[in-house]
Amino acid sequence: MKGEKNVDIQALKDIANKLRIDSIIATNASKSGHPTSCASMAEIMSVLFFHTMRYKISAPRDPSADRFILSKGHAAPILYAAWAEAGLFPVDDLKNLRKLDSDLEGHPTPRLNFVDVGTGSLGQGLAVAAGMAYVGKYFDQAPYRVYCLVGDGEAAEGSIWESLHFASHYKLDNLVVIFDVNRLGQSEPTSLQHQLDVYDARLKAFGLHSLVVDGHDVSELVKAFDEAASVTGRPTALVAKTFKGKGFPGIEDSENWHGKALGADGEKIIKHLESQMKSTKITLQPLPPLAEAPRVHIGDVTLSTPPAYRAGEQVATRLAYGTALKKIADTNMRVIALDGDTKNSTFSDKLRAAYPDRYIECFIAEQNLVGVATGAACRDRAVVFVSTFAAFFTRTFDQIRMGAISQSNINLAGSHCGVSIGEDGPSQMGLEDIAMFRAVPTATVFYPSDAVSAERAVELAANTKGICYIRTSRPNTNILYPNDTVFKVGEAKVVRQSAKDKLLFIGAGVTLHEAIAAADKLKEEGVEARVLDPFTIKPLDEAAILANARAAGGRVLVVEDHYQAGGIGEAVLSALALERDVVVKHIFVKEVPRSGPPTALLDKYGLSAPNIVSGAKQLLNV
Repeated sequence: MKGEKNVDIQALKDIANKLRIDSIIATNASKSGHPTSCASMAEIMSVLFFHTMRYKISAPRDPSADRFILSKGHAAPILYAAWAEAGLFPVDDLKNLRKLDSDLEGHPTPRLNFVDVGTGSLGQGLAVAAGMAYVGKYFDQAPYRVYCLVGDGEAAEGSIWESLHFASHYKLDNLVVIFDVNRLGQSEPTSLQHQLDVYDARLKAFGLHSLVVDGHDVSELVKAFDEAASVTGRPTALVAKTFKGKGFPGIEDSENWHGKALGADGEKIIKHLESQMKSTKITLQPLPPLAEAPRVHIGDVTLSTPPAYRAGEQVATRLAYGTALKKIADTNMRVIALDGDTKNSTFSDKLRAAYPDRYIECFIAEQNLVGVATGAACRDRAVVFVSTFAAFFTRTFDQIRMGAISQSNINLAGSHCGVSIGEDGPSQMGLEDIAMFRAVPTATVFYPSDAVSAERAVELAANTKGICYIRTSRPNTNILYPNDTVFKVGEAKVVRQSAKDKLLFIGAGVTLHEAIAAADKLKEEGVEARVLDPFTIKPLDEAAILANARAAGGRVLVVEDHYQAGGIGEAVLSALALERDVVVKHIFVKEVPRSGPPTALLDKYGLSAPNIVSGAKQLLNV
């Protein structure tokens, strides 16, 4: 590594002030933004981008290059300024900050070719950085390093400490986290303000190599980053004492300047900053990556063998998920699994048993789990599958939402959905998850109803862009489909039909099987019912639902192991909203359920075959 003797310290100081000036100009042009938040980290950015980090201006997402995650995304202007001053795009473009037709948005998103993930919802960047570092250390085995800048305000987020624990546990010595301790939050001082010793003690307790530095001393930062590069066996944390609005006379370290452009004060402050500089020309250039990261192929993922189930067999879809996960790992070395200590229930342990090096245990820290997955998938380095109970993904909704903003391709499998899990009770029952994932704009929602379709859902998800969610069930259920059945995203399957159908049943998972049993009972009474398996809830096969609703006399009954809001029923109702001659009855879980045997719970909450028969008779009399 370069030593301090080879560094032009004055040039780095000048660059820091140039970045401050750029941030003022950009935020003044947009009349909004966070120039004071940028000012506190100017020296850190100068040293990182013009001394420490190795990257190519010509290829911002080169897989061999060092990574930088700005967790405090509101300081986006100085990130944009660093890349502009390095030569990626004209500095004058910074004046387009926050304009509707500009990708220089208020917080970073991957619309920009130098941004890996969207940040701005605080407390999430470090998990992403940890995922990147894990891939770099254990999968790519390449020398690139990962740097994450965290604001002291967001250090109050528990997810930050989940990620620090993860990084320490896995000895991610290629990860450096910088705490920009500028003392001031949005509306008042942070809880710890400048108690650097407290940050330092906590980070050391978490097992990090922690260094307290003057965040405005370029020489000290150079030395600290160089020291971090020599640390082995643990990540490094820099606790940088900084001041919000550093270098802005009358504003530095003052409250009530968060998120405000400087306006008329800006010109005077720019002149002051220029007076501190020896040169406004930037001559320093980043060094290239040390070595090439391995080339990987993550497309065209297939099952190593097709589903192999027997008619009459009963298999839980969660078990089929694990089987399929191992099968796609057979055919692609970049398929990896992450779990939150539920692997023996979600059956992700099948991949772990076969390929232990491609399994990442994230323990009971689900927000970090999803964040790490997003980082692992960045720059197309892995095909990532994340599993836990469906209920527990609800606590990660913000990470999932930010994953969509980040254009991330991650696959999430939620097991133990609905009241059908039985005695564990409502805290373990995913009854809101379909609504949650349907609300995510980039999401595909799979809901397989047997083992064959579950295996194919895994295969399809591995090849589908965006956020994929696979909802799996705990109970064993009948095999419905021949092993050679072809499944497609957005294509429903009709599992029971006749020319005399009087109504259409739509169910998924356990309720599809209850609907089939209900159709059998009605047939004994002389009433034919068609049964449809949507397979994907999003995108929903609206054409098939409409065609089959019409063929079945315009009477539709939807039954689901989920609450009403946002579930399958509402998706179907939206698809049929403009149809004059179609009536829809919706059966769903209407209250917070209790513990009990699965069959008893299905019956109590109206989801069992007898309840469906009763609902069908009501519908036929409408």
